[in-house]
Amino acid sequence: MNKIVNTVTASIVASTLSFMAFADQAKITAALDQVGLKVQQVSASPMTGVSQVVTDRGLFFMSDDGRFLIAGNVLDLQNWQQVRGQQVPTNLKDQLMAPIIVDKLAEQKASMIEYKAPNEKYVVHVFTDPSCGYCRKLHSEMKDYLKAGITVRYLAYPRAGVSSETGLQMQHIWCAKNQQGAMDNAKDDKNVAKAMCQNPVANHYELGQFFGVTGTPAVIMPNGQLVPGYMPVAAMLEQLKAG
Repeated sequence: MNKIVNTVTASIVASTLSFMAFADQAKITAALDQVGLKVQQVSASPMTGVSQVVTDRGLFFMSDDGRFLIAGNVLDLQNWQQVRGQQVPTNLKDQLMAPIIVDKLAEQKASMIEYKAPNEKYVVHVFTDPSCGYCRKLHSEMKDYLKAGITVRYLAYPRAGVSSETGLQMQHIWCAKNQQGAMDNAKDDKNVAKAMCQNPVANHYELGQFFGVTGTPAVIMPNGQLVPGYMPVAAMLEQLKAG
């Protein structure tokens, strides 16, 4: 047993030393700082000669010499998954971000507005904006989601920014004594009572940017997969069952 443990430990140490030898973390940090990205962690990626870098704006890939930045998606053509009923190549960026997203959401659970299904089978997180048409459509079907066993937890993502009119409205919602009632009113284009308090709207907005949210609604599946856009109940159930 000790021999096996020692062998595994030696392998991990060797891999770490090898990564440190090839990836110039100082150059990577300095290069990303030039484009306004603050590096939180640098580690080896599944791609040869490329590091995965967690920043204050999410995950990026960069050549180990700190020269080339991959800001878009990286598709793994040897691994496929189902998204909205279609088989598509696995997005390596999304795959690596998923466990990070799950952990970050768990930290924010107490700050969300939850619509809990009586016979809960799944929990999805939704970045929402009351001024968004498809967000309103999703909310109008809330009873159907709950009946299907899908609990919905809302996070705030005012598309025009936290200081916008909608951003202020979302702060009122989160500060309301009856948060669900305030959210219902906002989604139905009704007045929301003005209430202010220490609220998580700015934190939710920054978290959405970190996750890569670019519009609303943005749905986070239980496995941490981000699926942008509205989904009717049947489509969401299909996506949830696909895992």
